Amino acid sequence: MLFQDHIKEKLKLVQDFLHVDAQDQLTSLEEKMKSSEISKEVYITNVKALLGKELNLENGSHVDGVEQNGKTNGFTNGSHKEEDVEDATMDVQEEEEAVKSPAAPKGKGGRRSKANSDTKTQIKHLYSLVESPASTRVTRNSGKQPSIMSMFSKVCVYVFCCCCPPPPPYFCFPFPHPHFCKGNKMLIRFSDTDVHVFVNAAFIVFVSILKTPPPKCPDCRQYLDDSDLKFFQGDPDNALDEPEMLTDERLSLFDSNEDGFESYDDLPQHKITSFSVYDKHGHLCPFDSGLIEKNVELYVSCVVKPIYDDNPCMDGGVPAKKLGPINAWWITGFDGGEKALIGFTTAFADYILMQPSEEYGPIFALMQEKIYMSKIVVEFLQKNRDATYEDLLNKIETTVPPAGLNFNCFTEDTLLRHAQFVVEQVESYDEAGDSDEQPIIVTPCMRDLIKLAGVTLGKRRQAIRHPTKIEKDSKGPTKATTTKLVYQIFDTFFSDQIEQNDKESGVKRQRCGVCEVCQSPDCGKCAACKDMIKFGGSGKSKQACKQRRCPNLAVKEAEDDENIEEEDVPVEKAKKVSYAKRKKQTQCKLTWIGEPTEGKKYYYKVSVNDEVLEVGDCVSVSSEDPSTPLYLARITSLWEDNNGKMFHAHWFLRGIHTVLGESSDPLELVIVDECEDMQLNYIQGKVNVTYKTPSDNWFMEGGMDVDIKVIEDDGKSFFYQFWYDTEFARFETPPKTTPSEDSKFKFCGSCERIKEREEKESPRVFEPLDNDDDSRALYALACFKGEQFRVGDGVYFPPETFNFSVKPASPVKRSHRKEDVDEELYPEYYRKSSDYIKGSNLDAPEPFRVGRIKEIFCHRRSNAKPDVSEVKLRIYKFYRPENTHKGVKASYHTDINQLYWSDEEVTVNMADVLGRCQVEYGEDLNEPVQDYSSGGPDRFYFLEAYNAKSKSFEDPPNHARSAVHKGKGKGKGKGKKSSTQNEPQAPKVSKYRTLDVFSGCGGLSEGFHQAGISETLWAIEMWEPAAQAFRLNNPGTTVFTEDCNVLLKLVMSGEKTNSLGQKLPQKGDVEMLCGGPPCQGFSGMNRFNSRTYSKFKNSLVVSYLSYCDYYRPKFFLLENVRNFVSFKNSMVLKLTLRCLVRMGYQCTFGVLQAGQYGVAQTRRRAIILAAAPGEKLPLYPEPLHVFAPRACSLSVVVDEKKYISNVTRGNGGIYRTITVRDTMSDLPEIRNGAAALEISYNGEPQSWFQRQIRGTQYQPILRDHICKDMSALVEGRMRHIPLAPGSDWRDLPNIEVRLKDNTMTKKLRYTHSDKKNGRSSTGALRGVCTCAGGKPCDPADRQFNTLIPWCLPHTGNRHNHWAGLYGRLEWDGFFSTTVTNPEPMGKQGRVLHPEQHRVVSVRECARSQGFPDTYRFFGNILDKHRQVGNAVPPPLSRAIGLEIKKCVMDRMKEEQASGKEHQTRKDGGL
Repeated sequence: MLFQDHIKEKLKLVQDFLHVDAQDQLTSLEEKMKSSEISKEVYITNVKALLGKELNLENGSHVDGVEQNGKTNGFTNGSHKEEDVEDATMDVQEEEEAVKSPAAPKGKGGRRSKANSDTKTQIKHLYSLVESPASTRVTRNSGKQPSIMSMFSKVCVYVFCCCCPPPPPYFCFPFPHPHFCKGNKMLIRFSDTDVHVFVNAAFIVFVSILKTPPPKCPDCRQYLDDSDLKFFQGDPDNALDEPEMLTDERLSLFDSNEDGFESYDDLPQHKITSFSVYDKHGHLCPFDSGLIEKNVELYVSCVVKPIYDDNPCMDGGVPAKKLGPINAWWITGFDGGEKALIGFTTAFADYILMQPSEEYGPIFALMQEKIYMSKIVVEFLQKNRDATYEDLLNKIETTVPPAGLNFNCFTEDTLLRHAQFVVEQVESYDEAGDSDEQPIIVTPCMRDLIKLAGVTLGKRRQAIRHPTKIEKDSKGPTKATTTKLVYQIFDTFFSDQIEQNDKESGVKRQRCGVCEVCQSPDCGKCAACKDMIKFGGSGKSKQACKQRRCPNLAVKEAEDDENIEEEDVPVEKAKKVSYAKRKKQTQCKLTWIGEPTEGKKYYYKVSVNDEVLEVGDCVSVSSEDPSTPLYLARITSLWEDNNGKMFHAHWFLRGIHTVLGESSDPLELVIVDECEDMQLNYIQGKVNVTYKTPSDNWFMEGGMDVDIKVIEDDGKSFFYQFWYDTEFARFETPPKTTPSEDSKFKFCGSCERIKEREEKESPRVFEPLDNDDDSRALYALACFKGEQFRVGDGVYFPPETFNFSVKPASPVKRSHRKEDVDEELYPEYYRKSSDYIKGSNLDAPEPFRVGRIKEIFCHRRSNAKPDVSEVKLRIYKFYRPENTHKGVKASYHTDINQLYWSDEEVTVNMADVLGRCQVEYGEDLNEPVQDYSSGGPDRFYFLEAYNAKSKSFEDPPNHARSAVHKGKGKGKGKGKKSSTQNEPQAPKVSKYRTLDVFSGCGGLSEGFHQAGISETLWAIEMWEPAAQAFRLNNPGTTVFTEDCNVLLKLVMSGEKTNSLGQKLPQKGDVEMLCGGPPCQGFSGMNRFNSRTYSKFKNSLVVSYLSYCDYYRPKFFLLENVRNFVSFKNSMVLKLTLRCLVRMGYQCTFGVLQAGQYGVAQTRRRAIILAAAPGEKLPLYPEPLHVFAPRACSLSVVVDEKKYISNVTRGNGGIYRTITVRDTMSDLPEIRNGAAALEISYNGEPQSWFQRQIRGTQYQPILRDHICKDMSALVEGRMRHIPLAPGSDWRDLPNIEVRLKDNTMTKKLRYTHSDKKNGRSSTGALRGVCTCAGGKPCDPADRQFNTLIPWCLPHTGNRHNHWAGLYGRLEWDGFFSTTVTNPEPMGKQGRVLHPEQHRVVSVRECARSQGFPDTYRFFGNILDKHRQVGNAVPPPLSRAIGLEIKKCVMDRMKEEQASGKEHQTRKDGGL
């Protein structure tokens, strides 16, 4: 009974001022508990519910309230924050002053006081604080002070008994509690979102103040306070009900017998005009937003006309009222190809819609808009499956709607508004398609739209009776023209792969299991179902029902295929040790043949199991693992020592263990620099390994019918063509090594090369100098990394090697996040949780330090001999402009290769040297500084000296102005005069005749021209605007605008000209081949099967390889997106290299970052290089500019092995990074939509980059500084993006704005709880759709014409908050990858000018790619953007071209040195 007494005592505190019926209910509950009719738990629950109801608790249940609003009460996990607790401990007078409320009487009793008058007063006071106009029970405050309710839209009161703890996150404290009471006073605690009232500590009352959205109509789900909410204006007096209307004689279908139409098998059809659709509340509403599917009753008032009447006027029609409710709506297809026929069905008839009423017109226009939009999208993607989201926007924004529709243009907002419907129509189109056809839903464009708009896939489109009828495009891909060799390689590989996949095809295709498509049954009607065993078929095809092909899975597979993860896989080293562990010894009979040489007992021959082996023979070695193929090696020496009879094995590597993997020829080996000593009893037997040398007529053998097999497989025969670098994946012509006479029995090429590399990695000194210093030995020359360094030479060091005396004010890495943001005004700012800004250079490293060698020395040991193991340099430091007291701003205006001399000296280790450079005093040059600088990288100059102590610039001292004397040595000194005398004149390299395939506007060729390595005589580009741009910039080039397959077919069939009379390049004409083949043929494939093989073998990559095989150029370059090397588990890469290897090309691959070669843009590109036999395979160029480390992840993982390009400097660079400010700060200001093709510069270039890009003979006319004219809504958003670095859509204010077209935007409404992000600090909701709370999306939640785009908070939680969309470029940062169409909500959304309210212009994009200002583009603004975005940055191709040029020069020098006469133009008939 103690428990019941305790409860009764608590209830007495409030029982006196409960309503009589509530008191009766309490008495009844108490009696039921006493008689055991209900349990204590049920009793307590009912008491709580009753008290909640009495205190105006919503729904009568505090539990519901807690679940809905618990996140706003200021408590977490059932415990108070200590500081909050302490803040709350104030006396009543202080509280009264804080809330300006009447004084509350003090309680007289303790915890169990029965002073009901005091308690009653306190509760009345509480009610006065939270008075609600809607509540008649609340005692209104008679004072003048405003109530809490006047400031908030909703108040929920929670009352809990101390003995009955409330559910989390609410809780009670026992009284007295030191933090919550002072004597017997009542304590009220206020926070931003709650008022917590503690009444006499017997009950704790929580008043949770919520900011909730205004109410919606329960039927049509429209906001009742929305200014756009329209009401039906009522029917005319003569309007008829539906049954009566259908019998009207004007419709000529029924007589007055109402039952007549019910006997028809099909419903009658009529047309209706001047119609309005509304719900039972009279709200005009759309009928295509899912309301009908949710059984919401919608009605129609209209004028009904006969089915044959096409006149939309009301004359001759029958006025009808409240037809319906509507059971379904449908589309019957496009009438004449443009207008869709839309209708709906009631219980009595079908109605085809004609003209809406005036008030319903805007709503119906959206319906027409979405249908026509879906037609545009499907038709566009039919023919452009590789199109991007930006390309689709181009199409939409340039499409003029047909006449007669109630809208005049399309925008991105239009597309996003109707995205769900458009995607559903695409799914319908795919369902009707061929099962072997790649669905449109997985195209890059659709995937981006699905993500951005938050589309739900797999919804059954039952509401649409007949899916939109769109004629399918019957055109297939152009059949690839291939050479026999390329065809055989692909055919042989794929036939094996397809057979293997067919065996594995028994595994069922996975499903997401969530969408409606997955959960629906097989239809039993399609071809796939008819083949299923359960429907009486054979079950052979194992295809999924066409109606059940999961779109979620298809999209995910395509997404995964393009978003290749770059895992950190350790680079594999040469496995010398592992070989020893895995080899297997055998019992064998060993006998030396012949006498040993003198000294160590080396032999020339040995008998192993009666098989004679000699030095130079190749042998097989068994593995301990029987599943591992035999190891193969060449015997380079034979001897006997304490370990027994031994041989030195120089290992071969099988092709499958190279980057080629399973695509390699099983009989092809490569030489690697791996060798070891072994006992002879490891040998299993002799094998035949032959070197396949290129034929003398190799250049003319392209395209001939050759057998893919090089040799027959007899189990013991193999061949090799190349030496292979396991770290860089380079296939090169085997190096020529000739052993001397005394080492012919023990010479190993691998050992020699390893020894040579090790020697290069250790600094060595030569040419000692006389000096009086007993502690140091001086030298005139040092060698390191294959280079010679002399006193007076310029050298590079890592930035950490030494510091400067001046510490300039470096940019502070401060947080870009603002504090105390008004969350009411900026509701999305909370999403900016990270300080990282894509496109920021804050993390970019410093460029290399530069010094001049003053001394080369070694310290002497105690025995006076120099310690040559540690070579030291004494150097003079050079300051860069940013290293002086002027800081980074100084570097902006100076040349990037300009330095300042200083007399500061420092001693460094020779091992820290990164390379050699040339640093000259500008006044001593016998050519202009610009000409000297353009002679290549690694050339610096200085005009002044810098004094760090006085922070002044002075004339350089005499010892700085002339190079210190250089010893005679090997002529590698860098002095102006001595270098020209001692070094042989560099051979002149003639330009290679080049064919540029898929040339675009010519970025790749432009860079090669700048490098002076090529002359592009032919270019192939199918897209006419880009071809015209190529012609404008290369008037001497023959540009073909035909399909490359057609051209190759013509050449291979012996034609000399094409249909236009243009001369075709013939075999032997092309010396260099470059191009970037598009990958649309296989970019959406996930597995190789018969269908995907068909697409792959017809891809343009295969065509391009056939060009290479036919023409056999001296150099070949393939450029593509970074993921080219990762597509299909790198199979595209492997087969490309496999074809080149089989042709006989030396080849390699790598990924380069364009930002490291002089542009303010991150653009990673895969580059495959190949060189013909006799040429040198180029290295990839070393980075020139430092760049953001996050954008410089350039390794490639193939078969779990990480490959890197040959660069030795990592992310370092000799120059500082190029910024957006460097790129375009000199361009004149323009407005959104600027269209003047030629304007004046209005100023001089300000930075080194601007001087270079304008050119030495630049014209005063600036071309193509034009930008897209964005819609009024997009422009309004751009105007409200702040100018601060890192600003994007999350900085937009939620306000109403008048746009330039004189329309007003709306405020975005936050209507739902967000499970992930909770509420704002003010208690506001953060969700804009039901999906924020974990439920399916509700179409009625979509909002449009808001400054904050509704779709971004809708899907932001799933997509990194859409960071960067509507983002501004940062002056000191860099561009994201320049795209073909700058769109604020495109793939690269950070496209807004740093200060102007517009997207970047064509010329700004061209500069971000490194195109000179004189470079011309052709077509309209979208054509020009596409030309720029698709191009290879010329500075990148220039750097590659210089490496090719270096290889040609090195080969020519070697031939000159060897005394051979090089027949420059005879090789291969050239």
